[in-house]
Amino acid sequence: MTQKIEQLTKLQPVVMKQLQTIVEKNRLAHAYIFEGEKGTGKRDVVSFFMKLLLCGNLSKNVPCETCRNCRRIDSGNHPNIKQIEPDGQFIKIDQVRDLIAEMKMTGVEEGKKIYVLHHADKLNVASANMLLKFLEEPDGQVVAILLTEQIQAIIPTIRSRCQHIKFAKAPREAMIESLENLGVTASMAATLSMVTNDIDIAFELSKDEQFLLARKTVLKLVEIVHQNVHEALLFVHDEWLPLFKEKEAMEQALDLLLFAYRDMVAIKANRNSTCTYPDMHQRFNDITLTLTYDKLSRQMQSVLQARANLNRNMNRTLLVEQLMLNLQEGYTFV
Repeated sequence: MTQKIEQLTKLQPVVMKQLQTIVEKNRLAHAYIFEGEKGTGKRDVVSFFMKLLLCGNLSKNVPCETCRNCRRIDSGNHPNIKQIEPDGQFIKIDQVRDLIAEMKMTGVEEGKKIYVLHHADKLNVASANMLLKFLEEPDGQVVAILLTEQIQAIIPTIRSRCQHIKFAKAPREAMIESLENLGVTASMAATLSMVTNDIDIAFELSKDEQFLLARKTVLKLVEIVHQNVHEALLFVHDEWLPLFKEKEAMEQALDLLLFAYRDMVAIKANRNSTCTYPDMHQRFNDITLTLTYDKLSRQMQSVLQARANLNRNMNRTLLVEQLMLNLQEGYTFV
């Protein structure tokens, strides 16, 4: 078994077993919907599934990875496979029309034909109806795979004609390990695994100076909050507000702040807890010695309230000033 397949099996054990059982017991359906969030490995699992169906040297339900078909799937050059991406905002009717025409043609090679619709929720009304007609007349040699992060956006009549394969959220430990393998520090990998479920986005953030500064600024604030309320108010005016000018940046900063207080609760309960900020473990442990669970809970509620107020378009300066006072006192003003 290759390292790639081992990683996929660790990431999506249920889905991988499900697909292998389908092939082993010859229970192949004519259409599938792969549903899962970004970062759950859908595209890589599609590649694995296509190899299961087309590999020339399948052994114990594992593709050989070296035969001509496996290599052509990896290079994207297999003549029996067609993959469609949205053209702009939608998958358009001309794309579906061309796809159907190609699938109805006599195969260039023997074996199954497979078509993959990425972001299938982007089918517009016309293209969805055309695809539906094709799905209503299944050809035993044609397999459809529709990928989506938003299954509810696919029309019910298409959903009802596809077997649903649900992808689990990526295990945090697997993502941390993957990021560390890419050269990201253990502490940063732990933080990023809480911020996003998408390995590519996480890796980009690990090199993003703005994100690194945001993390540093949030942790600096946590230190100051537990020292002096006046210093905290000065800090948010001098450093916090100028850095987090945009609403999206402020949302991320408040999320990072909430993770810090969650770490403190976890450390107070169990010193060996897995944290968002492993590099702050000892400092957070010291802080929690002076705080009760009740006060920590109120501080977390204060951050959540600030997040809610941000979405209500509350004045940003007033919002963070109130948050500082709430974090200092450990209770929320109404």
